[in-house]
Amino acid sequence: MTIFTFALKRIFKDKTNLIFLTMFPVAAIFLPEPDVWPLLPFGYHYFGVLILFVAIRLTGILVEDRQKGVLKRLAAAPVTHFQYLFQNLLAFAVILIAQCMFIIAGGVIYGHDLYEPLLLLILFIVFSFTAIALSLAWNSLYRNKETSFLVFMCVIILMAMLGGIMFPIEMLPDILEKIAVIFPTYWLAEGLDWVVMGEDTADFLLINGVLLLYTLLFLIIGSIRRIG
Repeated sequence: MTIFTFALKRIFKDKTNLIFLTMFPVAAIFLPEPDVWPLLPFGYHYFGVLILFVAIRLTGILVEDRQKGVLKRLAAAPVTHFQYLFQNLLAFAVILIAQCMFIIAGGVIYGHDLYEPLLLLILFIVFSFTAIALSLAWNSLYRNKETSFLVFMCVIILMAMLGGIMFPIEMLPDILEKIAVIFPTYWLAEGLDWVVMGEDTADFLLINGVLLLYTLLFLIIGSIRRIG
């Protein structure tokens, strides 16, 4: 697990990453509870956006490796593409899972009514997998880390707006409401609503199933790029 350990060290050496991984989740815990919308405290509704930002930051080190020719040098070492990718993705997933556990535990201790904290944690973890896979696929299109990050920030805002994270999806025109279904953020928003109001467990399984399907699709797209 050398690559896994090295990935963790690289991530925590970056001060900007530390801000994304610590200060922002803490701030999210203390955001107030709304009067009307969203159904959960603001910080827990917008946490999905933070997960996307963190995911693109973390997977950016793969673009950096391509820029610096690290992958070409690894090709000459007894390390397969699968081992390199799996151990890096595992490191990213461990960090995001820890962040999800932190924000749920923080909310419970602070006194927020999270309705179903365990199921909310599962939803956030599954969405984290989708965010990592989406970021991997996105970064596979770029050779420059900064360009990838800047463009993806715009995409995140668009996905949040059309997916029902920034405001109720019912405010959108009918055509945009139909288009919103294709965004993972739509299913996250549906999952958040289910945590508060859901009764049929099958609906929760469907929401997470769709997110896992997106994860598999994006992993395939992001991992087919050959070394070098």
